[in-house]
Order: sequence, then C-alpha cells, then structure tokens
Amino acid sequence: MAAAPLGAGAAALPVVETFHSIQGEGSHAGRSAFFLRLAGCTVGCPWCDTKGSWSQQAHPLLPLEALAAELVAAAAAGAAFVVITGGEPLHHNLTALCAQLRGALDPPLPLHLETSGVDCLSGRFDWITLSPKRHRPPRQELLSCCDELKVVVHEPADLAFATAMAAAARQERPTAPLQLLLQPGWQSSEGRELAVEFVRARPDWRLSLQSHKWLGVR
Repeated sequence: MAAAPLGAGAAALPVVETFHSIQGEGSHAGRSAFFLRLAGCTVGCPWCDTKGSWSQQAHPLLPLEALAAELVAAAAAGAAFVVITGGEPLHHNLTALCAQLRGALDPPLPLHLETSGVDCLSGRFDWITLSPKRHRPPRQELLSCCDELKVVVHEPADLAFATAMAAAARQERPTAPLQLLLQPGWQSSEGRELAVEFVRARPDWRLSLQSHKWLGVR
C-alpha cells in the first residue's frame, strides 16, 4: 500500500535527491538550477526514467529547513531557480515547502514545478511545467495555469493526445502565453521521428530534447 501523501502542515517531505545541475529540457533548458526530487508516484508511466522515486517509503523524510539550507548553498554556487520534481510532487501538499524555500533568500529564487497534473495544485510557483500522461489525464486546473505544456511522444496516439491537451489548455486561457513542447521518449526512434515531423509542420510547437542525457550530466 502506498504511503499517505503529506499535508500542508508537514515539516518534512520524502526526498529522493537534491542536486545542482543544468536544466536539460523544456523552455529553460541550458540554465543553472537546483533540483529537488520528491518521492512518491502512482502515475506509473512504463517509460519512466526515475522509477526509483515511485516508492515514498523507500526515501527519507527531510526537514524543510534542511532543504532550504541546501537551496541557499546552491544559490551561492550559481543556481538561478529551483525545480521541484518527482516522482509526482503534487501527491504532497507543497504550500509549506514553497514558503520555506521563498523565505530562504532575499530576493527568493524562482520556483518551478514539474508535474503530470493528476492532483490539485498546492504551493505558489513562478513557472509550471505540465507533462500530461495519456493514461492519466491532468486536472483542468493544471491545464488552466501551466506555463508550458510538455508531452512525451512514443507513438502516433501521443500526437493526438498532445493536440487535445493544447486545445484544452488554450480554451481555458485563450490569451495567456503558453509554451507547447513535444519531447521524444528517450531512445525511442519512433518517438523522435514523430516529434520532429510534427513540430516541423506546426510553428506554434517546439521540440524539447533531454540534453542533460546527451551531455551525460544529472
């Protein structure tokens, strides 16, 4: 049985890892970032490259104060923003975490969230990357507030899903800026060919590559 998600008053969260590296994908690719990977995910993507993060019980609960201290050190070393990822980070209430991280620095570093969108939004973020999954579609709330829509492609059905997700997001926010990104599944030759052809024919979409994997960095 999966562990219960932690609520708004939690003073600690299950953490897989923290590290300072380069954002490898999406609209902010190539920028220095501090990554905070939370444990726990029930979405269960078969192609997931961080399956070790799925079990919440397998990872330690770390105090929010300790995470804030790590952020301060990463900022001193050059991190430009924070990426809260997983696992599925919104399985937990992130309100207290966001408040702790924002209070650690003056001015605070921007907080970015990477989510599949299957849970309610909690916490306050400066940038939200929604990476919806065809087998577990996102909540409408996340479609209406995301800054970037990033769909992973392995097969033709993923292209139809990406188109539907973009249409749904635009219906919710017709005038708000929205980055549309198509990302080939790692080592998926079919996904790569499909994504390249799709983006080449649609000027409002961009190709996202996992450049950190090509570079061999975290």
